[in-house]
Amino acid sequence: MLTLDRITFDSAVMGGKPCLRGMRVTAGMIVGLVASGKSQSDILALYPYLEKEDIVQALRFAAWRAEEVELPLAIA
Repeated sequence: MLTLDRITFDSAVMGGKPCLRGMRVTAGMIVGLVASGKSQSDILALYPYLEKEDIVQALRFAAWRAEEVELPLAIA
């Protein structure tokens, strides 16, 4: 079962983008840091208020979104 209890959505925080635990840290920002070569240790040093599970769930969320298929609605 996919657990994403640390991914939050709030229109008042970062324009409703998926964030970590309601903070102004988006899942996309974490994925971008990993993609640019930063290790979990690097990210935790840069953002000491984050936890390892925040990084794990940001990556899980990105993987889940990448697999999601969006179908256009038929116009009648």
